[in-house]
Amino acid sequence: MKRFAPLVAVLAIVTASPAAAEFTKVDSAAAFKTLVAGKTLSRPLVRLKVSPNGSISGRGATWDVSGNWTWKNGYFCRSLEWGGDDLGYNCQEVTTQGNKIRFTSDQGQGESADFSLR
Repeated sequence: MKRFAPLVAVLAIVTASPAAAEFTKVDSAAAFKTLVAGKTLSRPLVRLKVSPNGSISGRGATWDVSGNWTWKNGYFCRSLEWGGDDLGYNCQEVTTQGNKIRFTSDQGQGESADFSLR
């Protein structure tokens, strides 16, 4: 279970950040693809590529991250593997502010993770 602690911090932890009201909801796959195209999503110890073609790749802590995503009913729905462990499927609300993107698990009802878009 200790191995999952960094991933929780990486992919779905509540972070100290500006109020959610300052972020704008991303409502369409087209808008999401425009945000992530050619960019790296980064935060401490994490670098991810979320490709407009539906793939996810990168590193979290010292382990590889891979997966796939689709846009479904206004949410970013992804399946992930981290260091060979299946993290399952989750649909997340996506919001953005400037060069920041926030993913909130469980269709916006769960924990959040903020990334810089570089």
